[in-house]
Amino acid sequence: MRHFGMMASLMAVLLLCGACGKQTTNEVESADSTTAVSTVYLTKEISPEALVRVYQALGRQATGRVAVKISTGESGNPNYLKPELIKQLVDEVDGTIVECNTAYAGKRNTFEAHWQTIKEHGFLPTFKVDLMDEEGEFTIPVRDSTHIHYDIVGSHLKNYDFMINLAHFKGHPMGGLGGVLKNASIGVASANGKAYIHTAGYQQVVEGLWDHVEDQDGFLESMAAAAQAVHDYFGEGERIVYIAVMNNMTVDCDCVATPEPVKLKDYGILASLDPVALDQACVDIVFNMQPSEGNDNQPLVERITRQHGTHTIDWAEHIGLGSKLYELVCIDK
Repeated sequence: MRHFGMMASLMAVLLLCGACGKQTTNEVESADSTTAVSTVYLTKEISPEALVRVYQALGRQATGRVAVKISTGESGNPNYLKPELIKQLVDEVDGTIVECNTAYAGKRNTFEAHWQTIKEHGFLPTFKVDLMDEEGEFTIPVRDSTHIHYDIVGSHLKNYDFMINLAHFKGHPMGGLGGVLKNASIGVASANGKAYIHTAGYQQVVEGLWDHVEDQDGFLESMAAAAQAVHDYFGEGERIVYIAVMNNMTVDCDCVATPEPVKLKDYGILASLDPVALDQACVDIVFNMQPSEGNDNQPLVERITRQHGTHTIDWAEHIGLGSKLYELVCIDK
């Protein structure tokens, strides 16, 4: 496995927790001392109202045709973000839930099966829902062409002016973790685009995908590059916001039909204009937890570590998508 080396300077970032808890100090690696510090907002309340409040704290109003990118969850998985949690926010922005087909066998790899799963999970008829690759795909440019030379996304992405990247933070069997970077990259990619990212540019079609996932760091770096492509697509990041819900955190992704049991207590909702800072904050929260009865962070820590999952965040910072340095600001009274 190839490891991306960061410079060794450690910089302390004060986590301003306010009513959320005591102040703590978090040390994160930075390429240099001039790296900007991003703001990550936190509420420990997980509710429809809190989701709207943390979105509003960002100070960036979703306008025009708004895509709300979530994972609607594999059939049988109980951990996806539920319609009743997200409805108030989606209504607030008059948004459309957007998804693309998966690149693995299951109940979301064909449009017929995917629509059925979306209905089973309660997103229809509650929301407007769009499978963005149902009428094809197109490519958008990447800044980092180390592995992939473009990002292959659903053609309906052209129909949206603004994106709310609404991720469920949890583990992932291949990527180690699933946060906003994965939601922007794998989530927005068409089925063929998913194959292209997973194989680090080896192939652009789904067939035989799992036979060619050999370069783990290449896969993780390709995710970072694709996430940056989507970020840039929305006005160089000016027409996109990032939100992560830290609940039902198992070691498995919402794409797993029968995930491992949840061993972590729900934590809260975080939001930022910087996807790198947001994923880093979520990882820091998990890694810095003190295990207690009914709140065991070790399985998720081990999953992230084994898959080198933090490398996606490191590479995303390296290519200029955002900063791992952040100030955590609690919005709870």
